[in-house]
Amino acid sequence: MPVRKLAMVILLAGTLGFGGDRLVRASRQPILWRDPGAIASRNVFYGPGGRDHQPRPPFRFVKEDLDGTNPKFVVRDRDGVRWKVKLGAEARPETAAARLVWAAGYFADEDYFLPKLRVSGMPRRLHRGQNFISPDGSIRYALLKRQPPGQKKTGIWRWDQNPFAGSRELNGLKTLMALLNNWDLKAENNAIREEGPDLVYLVSDLGATFGRAGIPGPHLAEKGTLPAYENSGFIRKVHAATVDFRSPAFPGPIFVFDPPVFISRIRLERVGRGIPRNDARWLGRILAGLSQRQIEDAFRAAGYFPHEVEGYSKIIGERIAELSDL
Repeated sequence: MPVRKLAMVILLAGTLGFGGDRLVRASRQPILWRDPGAIASRNVFYGPGGRDHQPRPPFRFVKEDLDGTNPKFVVRDRDGVRWKVKLGAEARPETAAARLVWAAGYFADEDYFLPKLRVSGMPRRLHRGQNFISPDGSIRYALLKRQPPGQKKTGIWRWDQNPFAGSRELNGLKTLMALLNNWDLKAENNAIREEGPDLVYLVSDLGATFGRAGIPGPHLAEKGTLPAYENSGFIRKVHAATVDFRSPAFPGPIFVFDPPVFISRIRLERVGRGIPRNDARWLGRILAGLSQRQIEDAFRAAGYFPHEVEGYSKIIGERIAELSDL
């Protein structure tokens, strides 16, 4: 194609709102799920990164990350690998959730939980999360999220607008989010990443899991809390061809006084409604290939106490059985 004509095509694409990133995106294959194969052989304790990709001390502070609502900062380990460190209530549930999501064939970050972390070069005081730093300088309950070189985030995606609408794989992912009680399904928590020839679609923030089925109020967001998970319920109603889940649940009444948030939360509730029974059953039968030990390993890797590991894995097993029987 002559240079002048090529330039006109690029200019026209920009005028119509199809920038360079979108042109690159169009040439790549979008992918949401890969067949996990022999799921019983997956090492759920180490998850998608495996044993070899574990973070290796010592760690050195790089910068603080002020995005989102949870305290975060970036470190480098002894091999020069960059890790995003996430502190707070989401560290443990996100670690466990990522392993179960990956086990089912969906994409997840390489996450590792450390009950105690030491980082050199820390600033005198963090903008957020200072309360997680002990007097001896150690950091409690840290989730380390690997940041592989060359991995590029190109955007976010919405549950109601994506290339997989109506597919078994997307409905399976919605079912999985309900099983985990992930009530925070806003688009900002979903990522699109370039990985080789593929555009990988994943839920990149799984922290709001294993607690309540929904958020009752701004300061009552229970995450990774076993009693809340036990009492939340799972399936709301089974219809002839579809199933409705309890998570994400209707927002608490306090949000009526914040109309934009209230409306957005109501829209999120739809993600767990009207899921084809066949698709929910498909996801259940994939997960049924996990042993009880594998399910427990997801919670052991997240630093839960033995009674919590037992409690969570029991509920997960019961929910998988419910799906398989739909």
